Amino acid sequence: MRSLRALTATLLTATAICAGGLGAQQAAPVANAAAKGDPVDRVVAVVGDRPILLSEVMEYIYAQKGRGMELPSDSAGFVALQHTVLDKLIDDEVLVRAAKQYKIEATDIEVQASVDKFIKQVKSTFKTEAEFRDALKQSGFGNENEFRKFRAEQDKRDLLTQRGLDSLRAHGRMSAPVSISEAEVTTAFEKAKGTFPKRPTTVAFRQIVVAPKPNPAARQAALAKAESLLVEVNTKGADFEKIAKRESMDPGSKDAGGDLGWNRRGHMVPEFDRIMFALAEGQVSPFVVETSFGFHIIKVDRVQPAERKARHILIAPKLDSADVARARLVADTVLRLWKAGTPFDTLVARYHDNAELRGIPEGMPLDSLPDDYKKPIEGVKTGQWTQPFEIPNPRTGLPKIGILQVTERVEGGEYTQADLRDKIRAQLQQERQGRRMLDQLRKELFVAIRM
Repeated sequence: MRSLRALTATLLTATAICAGGLGAQQAAPVANAAAKGDPVDRVVAVVGDRPILLSEVMEYIYAQKGRGMELPSDSAGFVALQHTVLDKLIDDEVLVRAAKQYKIEATDIEVQASVDKFIKQVKSTFKTEAEFRDALKQSGFGNENEFRKFRAEQDKRDLLTQRGLDSLRAHGRMSAPVSISEAEVTTAFEKAKGTFPKRPTTVAFRQIVVAPKPNPAARQAALAKAESLLVEVNTKGADFEKIAKRESMDPGSKDAGGDLGWNRRGHMVPEFDRIMFALAEGQVSPFVVETSFGFHIIKVDRVQPAERKARHILIAPKLDSADVARARLVADTVLRLWKAGTPFDTLVARYHDNAELRGIPEGMPLDSLPDDYKKPIEGVKTGQWTQPFEIPNPRTGLPKIGILQVTERVEGGEYTQADLRDKIRAQLQQERQGRRMLDQLRKELFVAIRM
Protein backbone atom coordinates (compact mmCIF):
# COMPACT_ATOMS: atom_id res chain seq x y z
CA MET A 1 0.00 0.00 0.00
CA ARG A 2 3.04 2.23 0.46
CA SER A 3 3.65 3.20 -3.20
CA LEU A 4 0.28 4.79 -3.89
CA ARG A 5 0.45 6.58 -0.57
CA ALA A 6 3.61 8.19 -1.89
CA LEU A 7 1.75 8.88 -5.11
CA THR A 8 -0.90 10.80 -3.19
CA ALA A 9 1.79 13.25 -2.13
CA THR A 10 3.37 13.74 -5.55
CA LEU A 11 0.77 12.81 -8.18
CA LEU A 12 3.40 10.64 -9.88
CA THR A 13 2.94 6.99 -10.82
CA ALA A 14 3.14 4.54 -7.95
CA THR A 15 5.85 2.40 -9.52
CA ALA A 16 8.10 5.41 -10.18
CA ILE A 17 7.97 6.50 -6.57
CA CYS A 18 8.84 3.10 -5.11
CA ALA A 19 11.65 2.25 -7.51
CA GLY A 20 15.12 2.06 -5.93
CA GLY A 21 16.52 4.02 -3.02
CA LEU A 22 16.30 3.28 0.65
CA GLY A 23 12.56 2.66 0.37
CA ALA A 24 13.27 -0.45 -1.68
CA GLN A 25 15.99 -1.50 0.76
CA GLN A 26 13.54 -1.22 3.66
CA ALA A 27 10.79 -3.12 1.84
CA ALA A 28 12.75 -6.36 1.52
CA PRO A 29 13.23 -7.05 5.26
CA VAL A 30 9.55 -6.31 5.87
CA ALA A 31 8.51 -8.77 3.16
CA ASN A 32 10.90 -11.41 4.49
CA ALA A 33 9.57 -10.94 8.01
CA ALA A 34 6.02 -11.36 6.78
CA ALA A 35 6.97 -14.57 4.96
CA LYS A 36 8.40 -15.99 8.18
CA GLY A 37 5.29 -15.05 10.13
CA ASP A 38 7.20 -12.54 12.29
CA PRO A 39 5.47 -9.32 13.38
CA VAL A 40 6.03 -6.51 10.83
CA ASP A 41 4.54 -3.66 12.87
CA ARG A 42 4.64 -2.33 16.40
CA VAL A 43 3.37 0.50 18.59
CA VAL A 44 5.97 3.28 18.76
CA ALA A 45 3.93 5.82 20.73
CA VAL A 46 0.63 6.26 22.52
CA VAL A 47 -1.29 9.55 22.69
CA GLY A 48 -4.20 9.30 25.10
CA ASP A 49 -5.74 5.98 24.10
CA ARG A 50 -4.59 6.08 20.49
CA PRO A 51 -1.51 4.05 19.46
CA ILE A 52 0.83 5.26 16.70
CA LEU A 53 2.34 2.43 14.67
CA LEU A 54 5.76 2.10 13.07
CA SER A 55 4.00 1.62 9.73
CA GLU A 56 2.50 5.12 10.03
CA VAL A 57 5.96 6.56 10.53
CA MET A 58 7.25 4.69 7.49
CA GLU A 59 4.29 5.74 5.33
CA TYR A 60 5.01 9.38 6.12
CA ILE A 61 8.70 8.94 5.29
CA TYR A 62 7.90 7.31 1.94
CA ALA A 63 5.49 10.13 1.14
CA GLN A 64 8.28 12.65 1.79
CA LYS A 65 10.61 10.59 -0.40
CA GLY A 66 8.00 10.84 -3.14
CA ARG A 67 8.10 14.62 -2.75
CA GLY A 68 11.83 14.53 -3.49
CA MET A 69 13.33 14.42 -0.01
CA GLU A 70 16.65 12.55 0.16
CA LEU A 71 16.61 9.82 2.77
CA PRO A 72 19.66 9.22 5.00
CA SER A 73 22.04 6.59 3.64
CA ASP A 74 23.19 5.44 7.08
CA SER A 75 21.15 3.60 9.71
CA ALA A 76 21.79 6.19 12.45
CA GLY A 77 20.49 8.95 10.20
CA PHE A 78 17.44 6.92 9.29
CA VAL A 79 16.61 6.23 12.94
CA ALA A 80 16.93 9.96 13.67
CA LEU A 81 14.52 10.67 10.81
CA GLN A 82 12.05 8.16 12.23
CA HIS A 83 12.13 9.95 15.60
CA THR A 84 11.56 13.33 13.92
CA VAL A 85 8.58 12.00 12.00
CA LEU A 86 7.15 10.31 15.09
CA ASP A 87 7.37 13.62 16.92
CA LYS A 88 5.33 15.28 14.17
CA LEU A 89 2.69 12.53 14.20
CA ILE A 90 2.34 12.94 17.96
CA ASP A 91 1.82 16.70 17.51
CA ASP A 92 -0.81 16.00 14.84
CA GLU A 93 -2.69 13.66 17.14
CA VAL A 94 -2.58 16.25 19.93
CA LEU A 95 -4.17 18.79 17.57
CA VAL A 96 -6.84 16.32 16.48
CA ARG A 97 -7.76 15.80 20.11
CA ALA A 98 -7.89 19.57 20.62
CA ALA A 99 -10.38 19.84 17.76
CA LYS A 100 -12.56 17.20 19.39
CA GLN A 101 -12.28 18.97 22.74
CA TYR A 102 -13.72 22.12 21.13
CA LYS A 103 -16.35 19.99 19.36
CA ILE A 104 -14.86 20.80 15.93
CA GLU A 105 -15.69 18.31 13.21
CA ALA A 106 -14.83 17.63 9.60
CA THR A 107 -18.10 16.71 7.90
CA ASP A 108 -18.44 13.78 5.51
CA ILE A 109 -19.58 16.20 2.78
CA GLU A 110 -16.45 18.38 2.88
CA VAL A 111 -14.17 15.36 3.24
CA GLN A 112 -15.83 13.72 0.26
CA ALA A 113 -15.41 16.88 -1.81
CA SER A 114 -11.71 16.93 -0.96
CA VAL A 115 -11.32 13.26 -1.84
CA ASP A 116 -13.16 13.66 -5.16
CA LYS A 117 -10.86 16.51 -6.13
CA PHE A 118 -7.78 14.54 -5.18
CA ILE A 119 -8.82 11.35 -6.98
CA LYS A 120 -9.42 13.41 -10.12
CA GLN A 121 -5.88 14.81 -9.85
CA VAL A 122 -4.37 11.35 -9.33
CA LYS A 123 -6.23 9.85 -12.28
CA SER A 124 -5.02 12.65 -14.52
CA THR A 125 -1.45 11.33 -14.10
CA PHE A 126 -2.38 8.03 -15.78
CA LYS A 127 -3.06 7.58 -19.47
CA THR A 128 -5.89 5.10 -18.98
CA GLU A 129 -8.27 3.88 -16.29
CA ALA A 130 -6.60 0.46 -16.55
CA GLU A 131 -3.20 1.93 -15.62
CA PHE A 132 -4.78 3.59 -12.59
CA ARG A 133 -6.37 0.29 -11.48
CA ASP A 134 -3.03 -1.51 -11.94
CA ALA A 135 -1.31 1.07 -9.73
CA LEU A 136 -3.99 0.53 -7.09
CA LYS A 137 -3.35 -3.22 -7.09
CA GLN A 138 0.43 -2.78 -6.97
CA SER A 139 -0.06 -0.55 -3.94
CA GLY A 140 -2.20 -3.02 -2.05
CA PHE A 141 -5.63 -1.51 -2.70
CA GLY A 142 -8.26 -3.93 -3.97
CA ASN A 143 -10.22 -1.21 -5.77
CA GLU A 144 -10.84 2.53 -5.98
CA ASN A 145 -13.28 2.45 -3.05
CA GLU A 146 -10.56 1.17 -0.74
CA PHE A 147 -8.25 3.94 -1.92
CA ARG A 148 -11.01 6.50 -1.38
CA LYS A 149 -11.56 5.25 2.16
CA PHE A 150 -7.84 5.49 2.91
CA ARG A 151 -7.66 9.01 1.47
CA ALA A 152 -10.80 10.12 3.34
CA GLU A 153 -9.22 9.09 6.63
CA GLN A 154 -6.12 11.12 5.79
CA ASP A 155 -8.06 14.18 4.69
CA LYS A 156 -10.28 14.08 7.75
CA ARG A 157 -7.26 14.01 10.06
CA ASP A 158 -5.61 16.85 8.11
CA LEU A 159 -8.74 18.99 8.45
CA LEU A 160 -9.06 18.24 12.15
CA THR A 161 -5.37 19.00 12.70
CA GLN A 162 -5.67 22.43 11.11
CA ARG A 163 -8.96 23.19 12.84
CA GLY A 164 -7.55 22.08 16.16
CA LEU A 165 -4.70 24.55 15.71
CA ASP A 166 -7.14 27.31 14.69
CA SER A 167 -9.32 26.60 17.75
CA LEU A 168 -6.39 26.70 20.13
CA ARG A 169 -5.26 30.00 18.62
CA ALA A 170 -8.79 31.42 18.90
CA HIS A 171 -8.96 30.39 22.56
CA GLY A 172 -5.74 32.22 23.36
CA ARG A 173 -3.50 29.19 23.78
CA MET A 174 -0.88 30.79 21.50
CA SER A 175 -1.24 34.38 22.67
CA ALA A 176 1.51 34.52 25.30
CA PRO A 177 4.33 36.71 23.92
CA VAL A 178 7.75 35.32 23.09
CA SER A 179 10.98 37.22 22.56
CA ILE A 180 13.02 36.71 19.40
CA SER A 181 16.52 38.20 19.35
CA GLU A 182 18.17 39.84 16.36
CA ALA A 183 20.78 37.06 16.42
CA GLU A 184 18.04 34.45 16.01
CA VAL A 185 16.61 36.37 13.05
CA THR A 186 20.08 36.51 11.47
CA THR A 187 20.63 32.78 12.03
CA ALA A 188 17.27 31.91 10.48
CA PHE A 189 17.93 34.16 7.49
CA GLU A 190 21.39 32.70 6.84
CA LYS A 191 20.04 29.17 7.12
CA ALA A 192 17.20 29.74 4.66
CA LYS A 193 18.53 32.39 2.27
CA GLY A 194 19.51 29.85 -0.36
CA THR A 195 15.85 28.86 -0.68
CA PHE A 196 14.46 32.36 -1.27
CA PRO A 197 13.21 33.23 -4.77
CA LYS A 198 14.40 36.38 -6.48
CA ARG A 199 12.81 39.56 -5.18
CA PRO A 200 10.54 40.97 -7.91
CA THR A 201 10.59 44.58 -9.05
CA THR A 202 7.87 46.41 -7.14
CA VAL A 203 6.14 49.72 -7.74
CA ALA A 204 3.80 51.98 -5.82
CA PHE A 205 1.92 54.71 -7.60
CA ARG A 206 -0.95 57.15 -7.55
CA GLN A 207 -3.16 57.72 -10.55
CA ILE A 208 -5.81 59.90 -12.09
CA VAL A 209 -8.22 58.22 -14.48
CA VAL A 210 -10.22 60.37 -16.84
CA ALA A 211 -13.45 58.79 -18.05
CA PRO A 212 -14.98 59.90 -21.38
CA LYS A 213 -18.01 62.09 -20.75
CA PRO A 214 -21.04 62.09 -23.03
CA ASN A 215 -21.88 65.12 -25.11
CA PRO A 216 -24.77 67.27 -23.77
CA ALA A 217 -27.35 65.75 -26.11
CA ALA A 218 -26.49 62.14 -25.10
CA ARG A 219 -26.47 63.07 -21.43
CA GLN A 220 -29.87 64.76 -21.68
CA ALA A 221 -31.38 61.79 -23.52
CA ALA A 222 -30.19 59.38 -20.81
CA LEU A 223 -31.45 61.65 -18.04
CA ALA A 224 -34.87 61.94 -19.69
CA LYS A 225 -35.06 58.15 -20.02
CA ALA A 226 -34.15 57.64 -16.35
CA GLU A 227 -36.67 60.24 -15.18
CA SER A 228 -39.46 58.60 -17.19
CA LEU A 229 -38.67 55.26 -15.52
CA LEU A 230 -38.67 56.93 -12.11
CA VAL A 231 -42.19 58.23 -12.82
CA GLU A 232 -43.21 54.73 -13.88
CA VAL A 233 -41.95 53.29 -10.60
CA ASN A 234 -43.10 56.00 -8.19
CA THR A 235 -46.48 57.06 -9.59
CA LYS A 236 -47.70 54.17 -11.68
CA GLY A 237 -46.77 51.41 -9.23
CA ALA A 238 -44.70 49.48 -11.75
CA ASP A 239 -42.64 46.52 -10.51
CA PHE A 240 -39.07 47.76 -9.87
CA GLU A 241 -37.50 44.36 -10.52
CA LYS A 242 -39.27 43.89 -13.86
CA ILE A 243 -38.28 47.37 -15.05
CA ALA A 244 -34.64 46.71 -14.04
CA LYS A 245 -34.62 43.47 -16.04
CA ARG A 246 -36.12 45.29 -19.01
CA GLU A 247 -34.27 48.61 -18.97
CA SER A 248 -31.16 48.61 -16.77
CA MET A 249 -27.81 48.94 -18.53
CA ASP A 250 -25.79 47.41 -15.69
CA PRO A 251 -24.75 43.96 -16.99
CA GLY A 252 -23.79 42.81 -13.50
CA SER A 253 -27.25 43.25 -11.96
CA LYS A 254 -29.72 43.52 -14.85
CA ASP A 255 -30.71 39.83 -14.97
CA ALA A 256 -31.17 39.83 -11.18
CA GLY A 257 -33.65 42.67 -11.35
CA GLY A 258 -31.03 45.24 -10.36
CA ASP A 259 -30.10 43.39 -7.15
CA LEU A 260 -26.77 44.65 -5.75
CA GLY A 261 -26.81 42.49 -2.63
CA TRP A 262 -25.65 43.75 0.76
CA ASN A 263 -23.18 46.64 0.78
CA ARG A 264 -21.43 48.51 3.57
CA ARG A 265 -20.66 52.21 3.64
CA GLY A 266 -17.93 53.24 1.25
CA HIS A 267 -18.35 50.28 -1.09
CA MET A 268 -20.20 52.25 -3.75
CA VAL A 269 -19.14 55.52 -5.38
CA PRO A 270 -19.89 58.46 -3.03
CA GLU A 271 -22.93 59.84 -4.89
CA PHE A 272 -24.63 56.43 -4.91
CA ASP A 273 -23.55 55.55 -1.37
CA ARG A 274 -24.92 58.78 0.10
CA ILE A 275 -28.44 58.27 -1.29
CA MET A 276 -28.55 54.52 -0.61
CA PHE A 277 -27.89 55.08 3.10
CA ALA A 278 -30.37 57.94 3.28
CA LEU A 279 -33.31 55.76 2.14
CA ALA A 280 -35.54 53.77 4.45
CA GLU A 281 -36.39 50.11 3.91
CA GLY A 282 -38.62 49.70 0.84
CA GLN A 283 -38.08 53.29 -0.29
CA VAL A 284 -37.14 54.37 -3.83
CA SER A 285 -34.93 57.40 -4.45
CA PRO A 286 -37.18 60.46 -5.06
CA PHE A 287 -34.88 61.67 -7.85
CA VAL A 288 -32.44 60.28 -10.37
CA VAL A 289 -28.87 59.93 -9.01
CA GLU A 290 -26.00 60.76 -11.34
CA THR A 291 -22.60 59.05 -10.99
CA SER A 292 -19.68 58.41 -13.32
CA PHE A 293 -21.56 55.30 -14.49
CA GLY A 294 -24.66 57.20 -15.58
CA PHE A 295 -28.12 57.80 -14.04
CA HIS A 296 -29.51 55.55 -11.30
CA ILE A 297 -32.85 54.88 -9.71
CA ILE A 298 -32.18 53.28 -6.33
CA LYS A 299 -34.42 51.12 -4.17
CA VAL A 300 -33.48 49.85 -0.70
CA ASP A 301 -34.92 46.39 -0.01
CA ARG A 302 -33.55 45.79 3.51
CA VAL A 303 -31.68 47.71 6.19
CA GLN A 304 -29.09 46.64 8.75
CA PRO A 305 -26.70 48.76 10.81
CA ALA A 306 -24.01 50.06 8.40
CA GLU A 307 -25.41 47.86 5.59
CA ARG A 308 -28.03 48.15 2.89
CA LYS A 309 -29.47 45.58 0.50
CA ALA A 310 -30.41 47.58 -2.57
CA ARG A 311 -31.40 47.44 -6.23
CA HIS A 312 -30.86 49.96 -8.97
CA ILE A 313 -31.76 50.75 -12.54
CA LEU A 314 -28.89 52.23 -14.54
CA ILE A 315 -29.31 54.29 -17.67
CA ALA A 316 -25.92 55.15 -19.16
CA PRO A 317 -25.48 57.89 -21.78
CA LYS A 318 -24.17 56.74 -25.14
CA LEU A 319 -20.50 57.41 -25.77
CA ASP A 320 -18.55 57.59 -29.03
CA SER A 321 -14.99 58.05 -30.25
CA ALA A 322 -15.30 61.85 -30.07
CA ASP A 323 -15.93 61.54 -26.32
CA VAL A 324 -12.73 59.46 -25.96
CA ALA A 325 -10.79 62.08 -27.93
CA ARG A 326 -11.98 64.78 -25.56
CA ALA A 327 -10.93 62.62 -22.59
CA ARG A 328 -7.43 62.38 -24.07
CA LEU A 329 -7.19 66.16 -24.24
CA VAL A 330 -8.33 66.41 -20.62
CA ALA A 331 -5.69 63.82 -19.60
CA ASP A 332 -3.00 65.86 -21.38
CA THR A 333 -4.11 68.89 -19.36
CA VAL A 334 -4.07 66.89 -16.11
CA LEU A 335 -0.52 65.69 -16.78
CA ARG A 336 0.67 69.22 -17.54
CA LEU A 337 -0.93 70.62 -14.36
CA TRP A 338 0.36 67.76 -12.24
CA LYS A 339 3.94 68.22 -13.43
CA ALA A 340 3.61 71.97 -12.85
CA GLY A 341 2.88 71.39 -9.17
CA THR A 342 -0.92 71.32 -8.90
CA PRO A 343 -1.72 69.22 -5.79
CA PHE A 344 -2.78 65.64 -6.49
CA ASP A 345 -5.93 65.92 -4.35
CA THR A 346 -7.02 69.02 -6.26
CA LEU A 347 -6.69 67.19 -9.57
CA VAL A 348 -8.48 64.12 -8.20
CA ALA A 349 -11.42 66.19 -7.02
CA ARG A 350 -11.81 67.79 -10.44
CA TYR A 351 -10.87 65.10 -12.94
CA HIS A 352 -10.63 61.60 -11.42
CA ASP A 353 -13.26 58.90 -12.07
CA ASN A 354 -14.44 57.83 -8.61
CA ALA A 355 -15.12 54.33 -9.89
CA GLU A 356 -11.35 53.78 -10.12
CA LEU A 357 -8.71 53.43 -7.40
CA ARG A 358 -6.56 56.46 -6.68
CA GLY A 359 -3.48 54.28 -6.76
CA ILE A 360 -1.46 51.52 -5.10
CA PRO A 361 0.22 53.08 -2.03
CA GLU A 362 2.41 50.07 -1.17
CA GLY A 363 4.87 48.22 -3.37
CA MET A 364 3.24 45.74 -5.73
CA PRO A 365 5.15 43.28 -7.96
CA LEU A 366 5.41 44.77 -11.42
CA ASP A 367 4.48 41.43 -12.98
CA SER A 368 1.23 41.40 -10.99
CA LEU A 369 -0.06 44.59 -12.59
CA PRO A 370 -2.67 44.35 -15.35
CA ASP A 371 -1.15 44.19 -18.82
CA ASP A 372 -2.58 47.62 -19.62
CA TYR A 373 -0.35 49.09 -16.89
CA LYS A 374 2.88 47.15 -17.46
CA LYS A 375 3.91 48.81 -20.71
CA PRO A 376 3.17 52.44 -19.71
CA ILE A 377 5.06 52.04 -16.43
CA GLU A 378 8.07 50.31 -17.99
CA GLY A 379 11.24 52.28 -17.20
CA VAL A 380 9.38 54.98 -15.23
CA LYS A 381 11.42 55.83 -12.13
CA THR A 382 10.37 57.06 -8.70
CA GLY A 383 8.78 60.51 -8.93
CA GLN A 384 8.21 60.31 -12.68
CA TRP A 385 4.92 60.21 -14.61
CA THR A 386 3.67 57.97 -17.37
CA GLN A 387 2.23 59.39 -20.54
CA PRO A 388 -1.58 59.11 -20.77
CA PHE A 389 -2.57 55.53 -21.64
CA GLU A 390 -5.77 53.65 -22.36
CA ILE A 391 -7.54 51.55 -19.74
CA PRO A 392 -10.16 49.24 -21.31
CA ASN A 393 -13.70 49.60 -19.99
CA PRO A 394 -15.78 46.48 -20.79
CA ARG A 395 -18.95 48.21 -19.59
CA THR A 396 -18.91 50.78 -22.42
CA GLY A 397 -16.49 49.22 -24.87
CA LEU A 398 -14.60 52.53 -24.97
CA PRO A 399 -11.41 53.15 -22.95
CA LYS A 400 -10.72 55.50 -20.08
CA ILE A 401 -7.47 57.45 -20.03
CA GLY A 402 -5.04 57.03 -17.16
CA ILE A 403 -2.00 58.93 -15.93
CA LEU A 404 0.07 57.68 -13.02
CA GLN A 405 3.00 58.87 -11.00
CA VAL A 406 5.41 56.28 -9.60
CA THR A 407 5.86 57.06 -5.90
CA GLU A 408 8.30 54.20 -5.26
CA ARG A 409 10.10 51.74 -7.49
CA VAL A 410 12.35 49.01 -6.08
CA GLU A 411 14.26 46.96 -8.63
CA GLY A 412 14.33 43.21 -8.26
CA GLY A 413 17.28 41.23 -6.91
CA GLU A 414 18.31 39.11 -3.96
CA TYR A 415 16.33 39.43 -0.75
CA THR A 416 18.27 41.00 2.12
CA GLN A 417 17.76 40.39 5.80
CA ALA A 418 16.27 43.89 6.08
CA ASP A 419 13.65 42.94 3.47
CA LEU A 420 12.52 39.90 5.43
CA ARG A 421 13.34 40.77 9.04
CA ASP A 422 9.74 41.34 10.16
CA LYS A 423 8.44 38.24 8.39
CA ILE A 424 11.19 36.04 9.81
CA ARG A 425 10.62 37.40 13.31
CA ALA A 426 6.87 36.79 13.04
CA GLN A 427 7.46 33.26 11.75
CA LEU A 428 9.87 32.45 14.57
CA GLN A 429 7.44 33.85 17.13
CA GLN A 430 4.62 31.75 15.72
CA GLU A 431 6.76 28.61 15.68
CA ARG A 432 7.93 29.14 19.26
CA GLN A 433 4.41 29.88 20.49
CA GLY A 434 3.17 26.76 18.73
CA ARG A 435 5.92 24.58 20.15
CA ARG A 436 5.28 25.87 23.67
CA MET A 437 1.55 25.22 23.29
CA LEU A 438 2.07 21.69 21.93
CA ASP A 439 4.50 20.85 24.74
CA GLN A 440 1.92 21.98 27.29
CA LEU A 441 -0.82 19.94 25.61
CA ARG A 442 1.42 16.88 25.67
CA LYS A 443 1.75 17.31 29.44
CA GLU A 444 -2.03 17.49 29.77
CA LEU A 445 -2.45 14.25 27.80
CA PHE A 446 -0.93 10.80 28.32
CA VAL A 447 1.94 10.61 25.80
CA ALA A 448 4.27 7.61 25.85
CA ILE A 449 7.07 7.14 23.29
CA ARG A 450 8.25 3.59 22.73
CA MET A 451 10.74 3.97 19.91
